[in-house]
Amino acid sequence: MRRIGIPLERVPDEALLAGLMTGDPEIAVAFVRRFQRRVFGVALAVVGDIQLAEDIAQQTFERACRHAQVYDPRRGSVPTWLSAIAHNLAIDAVRARKATPVDPADLENMMETIADTPERHALSAEAVADLRRAVGKLPREQARALVMAGIYGMTAQQVADFEQIPLGTAKTRIRAAMGKVRASLAARQVDHD
Repeated sequence: MRRIGIPLERVPDEALLAGLMTGDPEIAVAFVRRFQRRVFGVALAVVGDIQLAEDIAQQTFERACRHAQVYDPRRGSVPTWLSAIAHNLAIDAVRARKATPVDPADLENMMETIADTPERHALSAEAVADLRRAVGKLPREQARALVMAGIYGMTAQQVADFEQIPLGTAKTRIRAAMGKVRASLAARQVDHD
């Protein structure tokens, strides 16, 4: 596996990526071998399923081959570019297999068939009232961010886009709101005991 007297294992990442556009199978094999652990690791870390992570890794390399010409080294290294592709594909896969929302009336019927569990306790009228009080005490922007993320299942990026705020601000609002609600619920639990 030599090209122009240099073993493919020693060819710089950018040159190897550029070589993908030639369609040479040896270059493609060398490219995959060089980055397969990283790409698979990123996918597995996100999806937590070996088979799905393998599929995502394959899709990542297919996408890299198709879009090798748009790679811009000023925006990051080849490993970083591939990791971003794998991460985005993995997030898409997780979102695609995300549970579908359930009508609250159906949820209560399903919960009646379950023995006494934390989920069943969480649906008690008192627990719901406690939760509403805790959310009602939050600053408006934190309450909105928490409801968008927790009830509507929006990501922090989606909350940021919807509220037209920076991503870091959205994350901070969600995290702060969750902490305050947890503390409020824990305090009420201590009062009830």
